[in-house]
Amino acid sequence: MKFLKRLGIGLALLIGVVLVIPLFTKSEYSVVREITVSRPKDEVFAYIQLLKNQDNFSVWANMDKQMKKSYRGTDGTVGFVSAWESADNNVGAGEQEIKKILPGERIDYELRFLKPMKATNEAYMKVESLGEKETKIFWGFHAKTPYPFNAMLLFFDAERLIGNAFAEGLTNLKKLLEKK
Repeated sequence: MKFLKRLGIGLALLIGVVLVIPLFTKSEYSVVREITVSRPKDEVFAYIQLLKNQDNFSVWANMDKQMKKSYRGTDGTVGFVSAWESADNNVGAGEQEIKKILPGERIDYELRFLKPMKATNEAYMKVESLGEKETKIFWGFHAKTPYPFNAMLLFFDAERLIGNAFAEGLTNLKKLLEKK
């Protein structure tokens, strides 16, 4: 009987800890990376405005060559959706929709992940002129994780994982744009 009592107390403490820790854990995070390219701002924006072009530089778009892609709407306009489905759990399944465009400045996206976990997050790309033939590109991501799942953020290094993928993608983009 003592064993069952101790087991019950132990389980209650464990559950209590699992439910208390997330109360003191952040539930949102943001990641931003930037790069400077030797191209005029208008040319850079015209390229990144087309969501299909992310297939040419995004790390995730190139993780699975067998990935199924589909599109809805007119690329480069609000409402355009790019969807993907992959057997690779690092890629999963989901879709990205253009939600807002500030012409020549910024594009906001909504990312809807379906597999391996469901989540809806925000992302954006924006450009800033540094001169006639030089442009800074920013790629950003913002996520909210609901309680009690936010405890996973203690073990998830978004800066490293997402940040490194953004940095690599921006380096790929720089090479593409500067070849033109």
